[in-house]
Amino acid sequence: METRREFLALASAGAPFLLPGAAWRSAPLARDPRPPEEAAGDEDLWSTVQAAYALDRSILNLNNGGVCPAPRAVIEAQRRYEEHAHEAPAYVLWRLQDPRKETVRAELAALFGCDREEVAITRNASESLETVQLGLALRPGDEVVTTDQDYPRMLTTWRQRVRRDGLVLRTIELPVPAEDDDLVVQAFEAALTPRTRVIHLCHVINLTGQILPVRRIADLGRARGIEVVVDGAHAFGHLDVRCADIGADFYGTSLHKFLSAPHGTGMLYVRRERIRDVWPLMAAPESLDADVRKFEEIGTHPVGVRLAIAEAIAFHRAIGPARKAARLVHLRDRWARRVAAHRNVKLWTSLAPGRSSGVALVELLGIPPLELQGHLWSEHRIYTVAIEHARFRGIRVSPHVCTSAHEVDRFAEVLLTLAEKGLPD
Repeated sequence: METRREFLALASAGAPFLLPGAAWRSAPLARDPRPPEEAAGDEDLWSTVQAAYALDRSILNLNNGGVCPAPRAVIEAQRRYEEHAHEAPAYVLWRLQDPRKETVRAELAALFGCDREEVAITRNASESLETVQLGLALRPGDEVVTTDQDYPRMLTTWRQRVRRDGLVLRTIELPVPAEDDDLVVQAFEAALTPRTRVIHLCHVINLTGQILPVRRIADLGRARGIEVVVDGAHAFGHLDVRCADIGADFYGTSLHKFLSAPHGTGMLYVRRERIRDVWPLMAAPESLDADVRKFEEIGTHPVGVRLAIAEAIAFHRAIGPARKAARLVHLRDRWARRVAAHRNVKLWTSLAPGRSSGVALVELLGIPPLELQGHLWSEHRIYTVAIEHARFRGIRVSPHVCTSAHEVDRFAEVLLTLAEKGLPD
């Protein structure tokens, strides 16, 4: 078994046998006995994870909240499946590969802590959530409660149902940042009426990284017979998420974000007894009415991207969900706490434990976010995303486990210089 020094030497030399499959999982990280928070700042340790990714380090990607890179092992697994499928597509896709999705389904269910018959494999969080949004039987006058910070595509979906079906959409304002869970729950409760049929909310708000008390809100809704739909796009593979901690009947997420699965993969959880109540986006036979697989009826599609999810789960497990979450908080704190004290910096994300994790929104006062985003990219090759909301604005910063401490330090130095001097003329 190689020592940490030997492993790092091999990784830096680009030893190919360390990249695919399970070889990298013999790295010291998988065996480290320390508590996650203690190991989160050990840069030698985390360099073994960084070495598992094939990145362009001339670019500092701090928009992993949009979509994450997959490690080499995932990319190679996907490539193998794709090459295999093209040997005899109709036979390989449908007779050999498609049945293997059941293994992936079981692995996702085990990771989320639910029954495998409650998991549908989708293409992204939007498909997962729109399946529920468009598939629930709602009538004119029925009300949906959400927030003004929900994901734009999901708001667009509800607004389409308002136009098409005569629903009523109520959007509530939450504090930014939200430091008190009681106030969040009270805001949802105050918006409920006898006509409320659905509560729709983010687990982690994509704009600021705010973590919402989803279990308390789900309990609030279910006690009143209200459907609760949770958008887990920025939570799954980021936080240590378990189904029992959510409490909702519906949870949709992308797997190509912090889980680092292939691009174009997602998951929909539907409580088993509720499957029959939701129509699929694409028609399925009556025999599948109570089968979660009805939500996967999308026609011919590449199966390899779905099978490679299993390798992403193995990678995630080898790191450890709690250890991964602690690392993302560590990276966030490393830059955010350093810049937050500056008089020209406004942090729209709470750094209190449990209020956020790896994603944060920062504003440099007096500098429009789009201009800041453009300058960071053109002058420093730092990639972020500008956020413009009616009540706040800034650039969203989201490192990943493949991001080094040196990189977030460089970002903090650039941000502090700009906060002090402004953009150059």
